[in-house]
Amino acid sequence: MRLFTTQSEYADRLAAAVEAETHCTSQMRKLLDQISMQQSRIVELEEDKKRQDEEYGQMQALVQDLEFKGLQRWMYKIQIHVAAVVIMACNRADYLERTIKSILNYQNAVASKYPLFVSQDWSDPQVRKKALSYDQLTYMQHLNSTPVQTERPMELIAYYKIARHYKWALDELLYKHNFSRVIILGDDMEIAPDFFYYFEAATALMEKDKTIMVVSSWNDNGQKQFVHDPEILHRSDFFPGLGWMLTKSTWNELSPKWPKNHKGQQFIRLEVCRTYNFGEHGSSLGQFFRQYLEPIKLNDVDWKSKDLSYLMKDKYIKHFAEILKNAKPINGADAVLKDGVPRTAYKGAVVFRYPPPRRVFLMGPNSFKLLGIKGA
Repeated sequence: MRLFTTQSEYADRLAAAVEAETHCTSQMRKLLDQISMQQSRIVELEEDKKRQDEEYGQMQALVQDLEFKGLQRWMYKIQIHVAAVVIMACNRADYLERTIKSILNYQNAVASKYPLFVSQDWSDPQVRKKALSYDQLTYMQHLNSTPVQTERPMELIAYYKIARHYKWALDELLYKHNFSRVIILGDDMEIAPDFFYYFEAATALMEKDKTIMVVSSWNDNGQKQFVHDPEILHRSDFFPGLGWMLTKSTWNELSPKWPKNHKGQQFIRLEVCRTYNFGEHGSSLGQFFRQYLEPIKLNDVDWKSKDLSYLMKDKYIKHFAEILKNAKPINGADAVLKDGVPRTAYKGAVVFRYPPPRRVFLMGPNSFKLLGIKGA
């Protein structure tokens, strides 16, 4: 009986141990299942993190790309433009084509700095067709049928129409398109290889010296027999025209009273022209073309290395006077006047080379006084 009781207790204990082992095994399996599930979750989370990292990297690259492109557009609009270049055209499609080809020959390398426009006065179909055939430029058209009133009898109406066209084009480019500067060319002009680099060098000068109304690529006395040094620039009281640049701030003053004379401001011109006028037939009716314009000399210079500070107003008068003091007095001829100012004159003095490289100063009656030279 006692043995039976002991065996029964042993059996109960064994059954309890088996049950405990079974329970433990079950719990172990559950734990392993949970660990496996956690490991799977960890793998999923790691894959999610990897995917999010990749998406973040792509998003960051996209943002950087957009920021870069935005910066490019901002620089293109704000920083890179030196000046808009506009060809003023009317009814000479063959001349316009020659001018465009000359400009594109040197403008392509700096196109982002000098956007090119053609502004046509009136509606000659061949000029419009020619301008629109070039993808490298923007075409504008000026239409104004208002009758022109001249200020004095016998004046050419064409000049007033040209002035009206100029005002419209400058307003469009400086106000509507918001350029800071504009370079104006006729439809009968070719440019020198360093044309654009010359104007880029001159922009800093214009920003520093607000007495400079216009920088020009033209010298009225630029015929090859009267010039020598392609690096020399001059201040002048005479408006040179034929390839010139002005700023928006200057145009703000000029636009309301255009094209009235504007006294007191000065201009920058070269000794050796950077534009050549080939248009014998135009509004000037071929005036003096063969004698004065056809033999104009062009040249090229590395303007990036040039110091133009000597052209600042306060420096230049001293610079010019010092050169003049060393000149030898000779008998000369009268200068040709336009609007009461000798062509290319500074303080009434006209300087040219004859024969090159000898420099000749043709002095006005008050030039020495204006230059502060005593006893001359």
